Amino acid sequence: MSVSYQADSGIGQITLNRPERMNAISIELATGLERAILDLGRDPAVNVIVIRGAGGNFSAGGDFGEVERLRAEGAPALKGLFSAFRAACDAISAVEIPVVAAVQGVAAAGGFELMQAADIVLVSADAKIADSHVKFAMVPGGGSSARLPRLVGRQQALGLLLSGDRLSGAEAVALGLAYRAYPDQEFNAAVTLFAQQLAGRSRQSVITIKRLVRSGLDQTLPEALDTEIDAVVQHILGDAGTGSVEQFENRNDRRTRA
Repeated sequence: MSVSYQADSGIGQITLNRPERMNAISIELATGLERAILDLGRDPAVNVIVIRGAGGNFSAGGDFGEVERLRAEGAPALKGLFSAFRAACDAISAVEIPVVAAVQGVAAAGGFELMQAADIVLVSADAKIADSHVKFAMVPGGGSSARLPRLVGRQQALGLLLSGDRLSGAEAVALGLAYRAYPDQEFNAAVTLFAQQLAGRSRQSVITIKRLVRSGLDQTLPEALDTEIDAVVQHILGDAGTGSVEQFENRNDRRTRA
């Protein structure tokens, strides 16, 4: 299996499992990734999904061998690979719960594009991150030309895409492409702790915050602020919100007594 997944203690774990190919993206891997995200996203016991790569690398991008085979079969076959990968990336925004990319080693081309699609990215400080398409006389096919400018702005996006320059984990954080970078020897423990913290949050709060941020990016600022007010009122009035308000009041009481 090119993708394996399981759920435990509120955390969905997805592993890209082609270590001998540095987890290169094939149609099988892309469709397996989409299925894993959607299956875990539908599980009411799962609060967060973590995507990792097997063998010390996240993903080196598209499988060149498969690209050449599909190229020989013609445009419809070749388009199928990119459409399958897009569907996997789209699944991240389609599920209610946050999807975290845990990036070690190489995240290049399609691997970098999968990073960009994730809700939150955690990286190893010595990760090797790049959109390397241009170095192989290629162009992005997994979202870099659309997502990257939205994440880092036109200037940085064009610089990264046209140069193929490699980023470290720390540089990815500085550009806003990742949330935190950790030393390699601390990475697995840090990712586990982060996922456990999210898994312990109120599910309704988590999914509402993700929905507000995702939808707000497609709205004007006044529209997004209106949506937020409607959401917080509904959250407080709803069953899940009542517990949240009680917790907030109890916490304030404890602070006052302290």
